[in-house]
Amino acid sequence: MTPFLAQGPDVPVPPPLPGGHMTVGGTLSDATAVIIVLAVLGTALVMLWPLIRAFARRLEGGGAAAELQAEVDALRGRLEQVEQGQARLADMEERLDFAERMLAQSREPDRLQR
Repeated sequence: MTPFLAQGPDVPVPPPLPGGHMTVGGTLSDATAVIIVLAVLGTALVMLWPLIRAFARRLEGGGAAAELQAEVDALRGRLEQVEQGQARLADMEERLDFAERMLAQSREPDRLQR
């Protein structure tokens, strides 16, 4: 025998508590286990609910993508019309400026003769 290990009497294990309550080395009762499982599942559901909803919307939204694409195409068409209108407006501004200069030149000789 080694001097560091002292041999003593075996320590008895205490009997389990009545009612199946949790002990240091014991087990859970059926009702406690069900409550814990339900609490864990409820917490997981609450935490994952936004992700589940987003996934469901994405699965349902197959038709929505076609509607969005049609709306984008319509907006692109309107943008093209606006750009064409801006080009026409710039052309009209140049013509108006030219007409104003021509009118101003035709009036200046009348002023000089008087």
